[in-house]
Amino acid sequence: MSERDDWEREFDLAWADGAEHKEPSARARMLAARWKENPPAPVPFRADPEPVRSRRSSWVSTAVVLGCVAAVIVLLGYINFRAPY
Repeated sequence: MSERDDWEREFDLAWADGAEHKEPSARARMLAARWKENPPAPVPFRADPEPVRSRRSSWVSTAVVLGCVAAVIVLLGYINFRAPY
């Protein structure tokens, strides 16, 4: 047999999936042992996270944006006023 045939036979996933007994992973065994002593609390499906409180209110942000826009308009008007034609 060639080396490729040995590799395919050794790692044949269909054969492994067809096994009658499947051993759980180490993590699954660890969690099962832990939960037997101390079961986890029930958690609702896709629970909503806690709402995030903003540091500033929305009107402050709006005032800052409008102030910046007004400053840019005034600056552009001043530059246009001073430009020689």
